[in-house]
Amino acid sequence: MKDTFAALILSALTASSGVYAQADIESFCADLPRPAYSALEKRPESTGWFELYTVAPGVTAIYEPFQWQEVISYLIEGENRAILFDTGNGIEDIKAVVDRLTDKPVTVINSHSHYDHVGGNHQFGRILSVSTDFSREMEHGLPNEAVHEELSGPALCKSPPSGATAETHAIKPYSITGTVKEGDVIDLGGRKLEILQLPGHTSDAIALLERETGYLWIGDTYYNGPIWLFAPQTDLKAYRASIARLVALAPTLTKLFPAHNTAVEDPSELARVQAAFEKVVTTDLAPDAVEDGMAEFRFDGFSFIMRPDNRHIGDE
Repeated sequence: MKDTFAALILSALTASSGVYAQADIESFCADLPRPAYSALEKRPESTGWFELYTVAPGVTAIYEPFQWQEVISYLIEGENRAILFDTGNGIEDIKAVVDRLTDKPVTVINSHSHYDHVGGNHQFGRILSVSTDFSREMEHGLPNEAVHEELSGPALCKSPPSGATAETHAIKPYSITGTVKEGDVIDLGGRKLEILQLPGHTSDAIALLERETGYLWIGDTYYNGPIWLFAPQTDLKAYRASIARLVALAPTLTKLFPAHNTAVEDPSELARVQAAFEKVVTTDLAPDAVEDGMAEFRFDGFSFIMRPDNRHIGDE
């Protein structure tokens, strides 16, 4: 990893360190599991770290509820092959879980290359990605100093079973073995997944669309919670265009599968996200909170965290 890039990641994490307040994590842990999970089928393969839920036929949400990110990866199975959409924080062994769920060949595709979605990539031999400077840079992993807070006391509801600690945690290097691009269709046998490139949250952000069912795996472009739009890789104008594209697509969708917090959301939420985003970037709406140089704009069910000095992008 280039030192300058690692420094940018570390700077972004430090700037958002207010999320690690002890009172916040205690409240967060006390509210688990989220009520939305009571409506889902919990899989018996769940472990002491990963909770597994059937969210659609052939689709398993691999949820990490005991760490503040609440990352959700998805195993999507066809008749012949499977896709693992994201690999989590890399705190515990996600490959062992996947191996218990399927004996089909598994290919990893990441919703984007932020550290909390590529942490288990190093365990897999086939990884597909869009080709951007950011995705290629992240192949080098991240050092302990950039991600140690992910295992700090205030970030955890329980200690990882493996004994991983803040002193040892890092994102291990991995190798991208092939590329995908907008419009590519991956045939798993009996189900086809289309690549949608959705830059904004990062330059390499994508979604997976199953047109036949109306399912959309949406990554971090939207989830129920604070949406990070402050990282060095964020482009607010691109995010605006990506959200507008999804709102136009929403009437054909039946389920959203986000990468954090809750595994199933209604596509109608996308129009609310678009309206809220426009209010933030085109008006003088006051933030609901400002901490460590970041402004948070809160709406019902989600919020945006931004750098206040570049939030206005006009109404073009």
